[in-house]
Amino acid sequence: MKKIRVGIIGAGRIGKIHTDNLLRLPQVEVVAVSDLFAGAELEAWAAERGIEQVVQDSQALIANPDIDAVFICSSTDTHVPLIKQAAKAGKHIFCEKPVSMDIAQTEEALDAVRQAGVQLQIGFNRRFDHNFIRVSEHVQSGTIGQPHIVKITSRDPNPPHPDYIKVSGGIFMDMMIHDFDMARYVTGSEVEEVYAQGNVLINPVFAEHGDVDTAIVTLRFANGALGVIDNSRQAVYGYDQRVEVFGSKGSVAVTNDHPNTAEISTAEGIMRDKPLHFFLERYNAAYTLETQMFIDSLVNGHALPVEGYDGLQAERIALAAKFSSLLKRPVKISELSELRSQQPVAQS
Repeated sequence: MKKIRVGIIGAGRIGKIHTDNLLRLPQVEVVAVSDLFAGAELEAWAAERGIEQVVQDSQALIANPDIDAVFICSSTDTHVPLIKQAAKAGKHIFCEKPVSMDIAQTEEALDAVRQAGVQLQIGFNRRFDHNFIRVSEHVQSGTIGQPHIVKITSRDPNPPHPDYIKVSGGIFMDMMIHDFDMARYVTGSEVEEVYAQGNVLINPVFAEHGDVDTAIVTLRFANGALGVIDNSRQAVYGYDQRVEVFGSKGSVAVTNDHPNTAEISTAEGIMRDKPLHFFLERYNAAYTLETQMFIDSLVNGHALPVEGYDGLQAERIALAAKFSSLLKRPVKISELSELRSQQPVAQS
């Protein structure tokens, strides 16, 4: 069996999740882990998993000739330079979303990948959720006919820490970017126009950083369908993740996953448990599957399930949403080049 030798860049929460998922695959060997703050604690964690090399310098990891592929799980501002370095070194790449906060930089990274002839998968893990896969399958098979309306709800149980808010890139690039990708995934169509509205209804700290905590975006797709996405940074009842596609022959919809299906009915009312707490619980299986499919693509030569182009398209929609919120009007994706030249600050 051909083994893919992997290096992990960034050993925070998501980097450790990917590492543990990779270690379960018989066709993978995790060779090394790099983290800027690597020390005794990370070395002990790696030793427990049989990972011999722990370094602080990601360039040393990328230069390692024993490594075939890297998982980039570090902060977003490091993604583009690391993708370029890894591509130049001939390494295949898995990179967490977004590739960058600036689509010009993302385009540069994708050019480097193309020139090097390596593979790049973007970490849009929700495509690998069992519920959303079923939605896509029914749309693509024609079960519901021509899609007319797409409705996506994504609401977090709690707002992020203020220190994160100031570097997140804003709700459209940080949070709703998953939903922009999901909209493309379940419809199989590109977004042509975006209209975004947002407000601060949860915590004024968002306004301090030029962000919002509550947003609604409407989309117009190339196939004529219309979409509505709503996001909130705080749903008091838990992590709320729902999708519906309504079409000419019917609809397909999925609701939240719960810890169990028990429903208690009494004279006082009908009760059940809250949804699974947050993204690690809700999408645990999806993280596993996206890792498996990336490695399978490298081993067997299959097409990647989520490519760099998908990351770029989601970023374009997010940028259009930023401009729309700023300009208070619908923004076409085709306008972005002109708007970027006029108001590049909106990309930050």
